[in-house]
Order: sequence, then structure tokens, then C-alpha cells
Amino acid sequence: MRVREQTYWQWADAHLHSRCHDEALSDGTTLDVQVRLSRLGATQLFLGLYARDGRALVEEYYPARPGETMTRALVWGVDRARAMATGALPMPTQRKRRA
Repeated sequence: MRVREQTYWQWADAHLHSRCHDEALSDGTTLDVQVRLSRLGATQLFLGLYARDGRALVEEYYPARPGETMTRALVWGVDRARAMATGALPMPTQRKRRA
């Protein structure tokens, strides 16, 4: 079970339709990438990396991805999450809301 942190709860809104990508890596790390349109039509993105025990390693929330469709934003988020999980990108030192 994932242990959600503040960033996820800033993102969460059950009234908005979203698309998601969940993935489990061989080391037990899981990826949770979600994309949606805000009430004003902005493409928004959430990505989370979670350890085998469910602890949040990274959670990022992008309130706007200007010029990106939901599909393009989802692909970007999955690529970013995979890169951080595999060490191709460094993990942020602080898990915080991203603008």
C-alpha cells in the first residue's frame, strides 16, 4: 500500500477525470503517473515513485504543462519517473510541489 504524502493530497480531486500509468520495477519500486485536465482546461501531471514498502521516494505535482496534451504529458511523466527510478536522473533532494 502506498503511503501518500502532502504533494499527492494537493493533487487529488476525485471529481476530475484522469488517466494513469502504474508500473512495478524488478526491485519493487512502483511508479504512479497521473494526468488530467483542470476545471479550466490546463493539463496537470502527478508522478510518484514508491519503495517496495510503499514509502514515497518522490512525489511531484505539475499544476500546468502548457502546450501539452494529456497523452504527451503522461508520456513525459512516465519517462521522467523511469529515469529517476533507474538513476538516469537524480532524485530530487526534497519532495515538493513543482510549478
